Amino acid sequence: MWHDVRTLNASASSLVALVVLACIGSGVWWLSQRPMFSLRAVTVESMYQLPLRHVNELTVRNGVIGKIRGNFFTTDLEQVRATFETVPWVRRATVRREWPNQLIVEVEEHEALGTWGEDGRLLSVKGDVFTANLAEADDDHVLPAFEGPKGSEKEVLARFTELRALFAPVQLAPQALSLSERYAWTVKLDNGMSVALGREKDQDTLKKRVQRLVGVYPQLVARLQEGRIDTIDMRYPNGLALSSAALAVPEDATKPVKPAKKKPNQPNKTTKQT
Repeated sequence: MWHDVRTLNASASSLVALVVLACIGSGVWWLSQRPMFSLRAVTVESMYQLPLRHVNELTVRNGVIGKIRGNFFTTDLEQVRATFETVPWVRRATVRREWPNQLIVEVEEHEALGTWGEDGRLLSVKGDVFTANLAEADDDHVLPAFEGPKGSEKEVLARFTELRALFAPVQLAPQALSLSERYAWTVKLDNGMSVALGREKDQDTLKKRVQRLVGVYPQLVARLQEGRIDTIDMRYPNGLALSSAALAVPEDATKPVKPAKKKPNQPNKTTKQT
């Protein structure tokens, strides 16, 4: 009998506890639904306290706020974060609640380095490919052009940085860099010259080929005088091949090729006043 009484009291206590918990849960739910906790503001800020160049706070907020569901307590922050990261120029976003009815969204912008491929996408300085308005991207300067197989974005970025340093001694800068499906490299420079660097046999292949070109480039320019070099092929182990309009083969192959004409120096003219 005593055992049955203790069991009955324990069951009653458990039932009371469940009722209390249900009442508390209902109270919390009722309180969380009060109008004072409806979201009244979504503030967009820069993640690193830097000015936002391409993300307009008002436009982004108005475009996203209609997609946010719930109130201060029930809004899915992960869903809000994902929504903001679909906005052009937004690389990353973080979201936090601010009592009692506000969300604070911090965004990191993409910084465009150049274009990627032929479908209007951009490559960021961190190696991310993203879609945005090209007119907004090249408002400061003409963007370099990049292309390569899927997944090679960061490798192309690393090689571009390396090539900029390697060509600097002869005052040339890469304007386009391409990695083919066979993983052969071609770089176009700001003087219009295209250089075939080929495939990498080891980690120093490109470096050695560019250094070899840089070493003889002043002599090539001097030999051609004013003739522009159109293409250079550096895939040869002990030499190179180049094409230039100044080295065009004449129609009569029996005649020697004339060197590019050099403009005569104009004598200084003096004017006498009478």
